[in-house]
Amino acid sequence: MRNFTATATVTLFALVVLLIFLAPLAYMTLTAVKTQKQVQDPYSQFLPGSPATFNYQGKDYPLLNVPLDDGLQEWALVKPGREASDFIDPANPGAGLIHWEGRWRVLDPVYTFDASLENFPTAWNQIRLDRLFRNTLIIAVLGTIGTLLSSIVVAYGFARFRIPGINVLFLILIATIILPRQVTLIPTYIFFRAIGWGGTWLPLIIPHFFANAYNVFLLRQYFRSIPRDLDEAAMIDGASPFRTLVSIILPQSIPALTAVGLFHFFFAWNDFFEPLVYLQGHEELYTLSIGMTQFANIFNTQPGLATAAAMMALALPVIMFFLAQRAFMQGIVITGVEK
Repeated sequence: MRNFTATATVTLFALVVLLIFLAPLAYMTLTAVKTQKQVQDPYSQFLPGSPATFNYQGKDYPLLNVPLDDGLQEWALVKPGREASDFIDPANPGAGLIHWEGRWRVLDPVYTFDASLENFPTAWNQIRLDRLFRNTLIIAVLGTIGTLLSSIVVAYGFARFRIPGINVLFLILIATIILPRQVTLIPTYIFFRAIGWGGTWLPLIIPHFFANAYNVFLLRQYFRSIPRDLDEAAMIDGASPFRTLVSIILPQSIPALTAVGLFHFFFAWNDFFEPLVYLQGHEELYTLSIGMTQFANIFNTQPGLATAAAMMALALPVIMFFLAQRAFMQGIVITGVEK
């Protein structure tokens, strides 16, 4: 019984955390499929919906929730009055008008589910999402390739080669993780401007071909968990260190490589600060993060358009994560764990 209670408590807590995590996404999704009129409606429901009507004698009349002794009834308001109004019962229109005493303005309207996808093409065309997607994808893909290539080489050196002072070098490398981006921003900005890279994608791509301390640490730990006996067997067969890396180490490191690749891709996809600094004034080179910020500032009174654009921007990273989630999770839980 005690184990059951503990399990139920943990499960309930996990469900609560999951609901809290998914609540903003659910709100964004529901807002994206609402029209501007639905968003501005003071009686708007949580789900997208439009006021229901009933056609009576060739005219449409709004349906309202009318309180009666036997509960709420959905009646159509035909003749509104100040203190009394005439309604028609949609379930029995042949009975004629029903006189109801009360103020109809305090009654809640009846809503029917009415989702709209018009926000998506509108948002796509307003901010040229196709161009923003292309720019961001190029930067993210090239940066991910550079990160993987450089981090693999550096991590392999730290994991497999015995060089005097290599531990000190590794500690210095890891120490760079704690450096805030603001510390290196001004020197790197001055340098890139001096060599003519301002207003281009190069400052957003080329630095990632020089490894990243966090990625090197993750891959080094994974490489060290692979038995050295495999390396020695490959060397006996005449394999060079590079051949050993390509044929022995990398095929067994797919989870870690997937984690590193996704980490950087998501970082590049969402990065706002560096594109804002280096691409300022070059609208044709803007990434999604800059375009989305401008769009939100222009259409800040139209949340349906803003959330629709945000959903389209989220689509690719979410799809990639779900397709690679198994390898991704394996890659981030093996740090420091021996096989």
